[in-house]
Amino acid sequence: MELSSETGLRRRLVVFNNLVFSEALKRVLIGRFPIKGKYSWSQEAKPADKSRFLAFWSVTMIELIENKKEILSQSVGIDLDETLSRNKKVLIVDDDVDTIELVKRILRLSDFDVASARSGFDAFTLIDKIQPDIILLDLMMPDVDGRTTLKKLREVTNSPVVILSALTSKENIVELLNLGGDDYITKPFHRDELVARLQAVLRRSTMLSVIDGVSIPELNMTVDFSKREVSFQGQYVQLSPKEYELIEFLSRNIPHVVKYDDISRELWGEKGQLSKNRIKYLVHSIRNKFLEINSDVEILSNSNRVGYRIKTD
Repeated sequence: MELSSETGLRRRLVVFNNLVFSEALKRVLIGRFPIKGKYSWSQEAKPADKSRFLAFWSVTMIELIENKKEILSQSVGIDLDETLSRNKKVLIVDDDVDTIELVKRILRLSDFDVASARSGFDAFTLIDKIQPDIILLDLMMPDVDGRTTLKKLREVTNSPVVILSALTSKENIVELLNLGGDDYITKPFHRDELVARLQAVLRRSTMLSVIDGVSIPELNMTVDFSKREVSFQGQYVQLSPKEYELIEFLSRNIPHVVKYDDISRELWGEKGQLSKNRIKYLVHSIRNKFLEINSDVEILSNSNRVGYRIKTD
């Protein structure tokens, strides 16, 4: 292909328009030079402009092709093998590279972030690292089979597990569901079914986690007892262990005032002035963390110097 002729340029522009680059990027490239449409020069283009564009394009075209994956990844889900995120995350556990890449592509285009493990051992390492929202587990793996992996997963994580397998017998399905699987998908699968089943399991999981906790709609706040997490105004609140324990204890007693002595016994197994000072320090720290998210909302109230409650009015 020529690198200096206008004919060569037109050919490269055809390639450029057929590549799956973002329209925003195309506009940036085309906008730097006086050309219009897909291929034609604008009337005001000068010979110097054409030469400058040809030189620029010859170098840039190669760079764009080499970085095509990086450009595309900005418009779909994130590959967690490359970078971590705090969005909904799927951990794929499968020893087959082709299956992993296929499932990754399907899920990323459906707004999931994905990570992969080629074995059960790798899966346990990644669970601590990324805290997946859901796990997609293949049964047939060489080092540790899917059944053993499933049993161990149930010991280390509450994340729902969806099993992916070519086995179709009812006995196998029932056995795996009884071992702790949350759903079962048989191979070959349809992409829409895969996405729909994962979304359904995530919805059920979210409902269960809310039941094992307290939701306070007046404050847009949720206390998740099983995960020991507090969400406020759509954001996670980073609390110390004792701060969380205080929030959980108060939320379990909504709307009542919890006395200092009761808080002290719950958090430290004792009561007294020293414990009362500790409580005041915790409350001060908790208030500051919530005020950083929304300075107009006060979540803790001191009632007649008797104790504290979570404000719901």
